[in-house]
Amino acid sequence: MNTVGPYHNRQETYKYFSLPFCVGSKKGISHYHETLGEALQGVELEFSGLDIKFKDDVMQTTYCEVDLDKGRRDAFVYAIKNHYWYQMYIDDLPIWGIVGEADENGEDYYLWTYKKLEIGFNGNRIVDVNLTSEGKVKLVPNTKIQMSYSVKWKKSDVKFEDRFDKYLDPSFFQHRIHWFSIFNSFMMVIFLVGLVSMILMRTLRKDYARYSKEEEMDDMDRDLGDEYGWKQVHGDVFRPSSHPLIFSSLIGSGCQIFAVSLIVIVVAMIEDLYTERGSMLSTAIFVYAATSPVNGYFGGSLYARQGGRRWIKQMFLGAFLIPAMVCGTAFFINFIAIYYHASRAIPFGTMVAVCCICFFVILPLNLVGTILGRNLSGQPNFPCRVNAVPRPIPEKKWFMEPAVIVCLGGILPFGSIFIEMYFIFTSFWAYKIYYVYGFMMLVLVILCIVTVCVTIVCTYFLLNAEDYRWQWTSFLSAASTAIYVYMYSFYYYFFKTKMYGLFQTSFYFGYMAVFSTALGIMCGAIGYMGTSAFVRKIYTNVKID
Repeated sequence: MNTVGPYHNRQETYKYFSLPFCVGSKKGISHYHETLGEALQGVELEFSGLDIKFKDDVMQTTYCEVDLDKGRRDAFVYAIKNHYWYQMYIDDLPIWGIVGEADENGEDYYLWTYKKLEIGFNGNRIVDVNLTSEGKVKLVPNTKIQMSYSVKWKKSDVKFEDRFDKYLDPSFFQHRIHWFSIFNSFMMVIFLVGLVSMILMRTLRKDYARYSKEEEMDDMDRDLGDEYGWKQVHGDVFRPSSHPLIFSSLIGSGCQIFAVSLIVIVVAMIEDLYTERGSMLSTAIFVYAATSPVNGYFGGSLYARQGGRRWIKQMFLGAFLIPAMVCGTAFFINFIAIYYHASRAIPFGTMVAVCCICFFVILPLNLVGTILGRNLSGQPNFPCRVNAVPRPIPEKKWFMEPAVIVCLGGILPFGSIFIEMYFIFTSFWAYKIYYVYGFMMLVLVILCIVTVCVTIVCTYFLLNAEDYRWQWTSFLSAASTAIYVYMYSFYYYFFKTKMYGLFQTSFYFGYMAVFSTALGIMCGAIGYMGTSAFVRKIYTNVKID
């Protein structure tokens, strides 16, 4: 038996035997394992005591009885009122069953007491399990309720490799709307790339022509000439950003999140990770730890190029930025889980294991990455010299202000992913298994292209207004996608789910905040990397005295 909990709150789960069910007579179980992912996801496997032998049919047999005093009856009534249902595993195949039901008036409550199991086998492997709940018994205080089960074995043609296919929902995930949304985003990408290349080709060509014409004028004409545009800020455009320590740590973390997303999606496309309990989470944690050098490399080299001196502090900040955010949220939600006695309460041993991964795997690998980054690409090799005195930033129209650009920058990237967000949220917060990782890969690629295009256009307008504070603007205008995703998660909570209660609500909004922030940092880093290459390119091609 795994867990039991309210149907509408997927993450609010309790041990199966926290309800006063009784246990069968058989004591031992041959194998039982709990991985790190299972421990974090609150999987609590306990043996049901049902005696099932391979290919041995069992007629309806009573395996135990529940002595229904007032306290036990109240527990069952509360569970039935809140639509509790339980999950169990037979040979790692999940089965779900409902605890009981109320009559129409809501006065009498009934418990399902008979578990009718049908198990399909192919050769010597179990390939299919069905559970039918029967035996409706009214809950009357101070009576005894007999719990019974039966097992019927039948031959099945399902291959062992395909036994999880019946849990997938192609009509939901491969719906026309899903294909249409991908196609729609794809058209948007083509439009954006076209727009960016047109703006840049035509406008930049004009700019270059104008600047080279000015080169040929004599000094007198040049003083009278109207010099304006992005060339004016060439002495300031490569000035280090404000707060370079935090900035380079964010960029490093964003690059790492991108690497993790890419690798995990590829692994999930090759291996069917949904067939193992908790394997998705275990894979993500392992890949995150293994890709720490990426974070150190990009963060450390950027900090060195910006002339940062406190590189050890930067390395610590970069290494612990994401883990601290995730663990902080988990710690806060853990208190609520402990108060609820939920199975999601993370055991102390697991917490220690996660902390050990942070200190003994992530930190050393981050150090390696930082040292490599500082030594291999830490020299500032900018195409233009940086002036000693920063030039004043002229007045500009309100819509050219960095704050406005930042707010508007996230709309298009969010627009290109929000349908996929619906599918991902539904598989996480409702009972669907997400398996279309090819879609996810496409959406990730589309998101990257859209983000880079949008930030390049924003930066071009900003530099043309002779404002050289492009580093934070390019990062934040892409990262503002996170705000839109979080706003969408509010809509999803109120209109698409029926969650209730403090535990499920805090779990939902806590982890949605973590997800949105991580997505924002990743988008920001992608946006900054693309823009940085663009800025370097345009200033390399222009002649500067």
